[in-house]
Amino acid sequence: MSAPARIPPGGFKELGPLNWAIAKLGARGIRAPKFHLFNVLGQHKLLFLAWLPFSGYLLYAGKLSRSDAELVILRVGHLRDCEYELQQHRRLARSRGVDADLQASIFEGPDAEGLTERQRVLITATDEFVITRSMSPETWAALSGVLTRPQLIEFCTLAGQYDALAATMATLKIPLDFPD
Repeated sequence: MSAPARIPPGGFKELGPLNWAIAKLGARGIRAPKFHLFNVLGQHKLLFLAWLPFSGYLLYAGKLSRSDAELVILRVGHLRDCEYELQQHRRLARSRGVDADLQASIFEGPDAEGLTERQRVLITATDEFVITRSMSPETWAALSGVLTRPQLIEFCTLAGQYDALAATMATLKIPLDFPD
């Protein structure tokens, strides 16, 4: 059994009408009774409203392809052992062309069989970014060879955003949205 939430997911009273409505729409979007991340973060009303567009942009409208973004997110979730992040993004990644075999390879690491050179570079860069908080000149050169300048900036913000989310979810002990 998991540890109890440090800040329990809130309802209408804790979230207020706007954040409650956003959390309800989010839950419908992920096909869950509650979107616990929103039901917790939404209790800091203004921070949630400031964070949501940034997070949404990275997830839905960024310069990285949706499959590249999911590769990075899944790798961050794996490195940080963040089951909440992994549970959400295993599902979303499948809808973005990252099937179960590719996900297994992402979790195995950059030397896994069946990865493209681009995928190997993205995994290596994610590993270095998350573990060392930087990137070696060799890895930066390789990443610069497969991403444009705006994509390089976005890669760093995406990996950083999901690393921060993993730490936040672990610290607050946000409950999983799905029983599996």
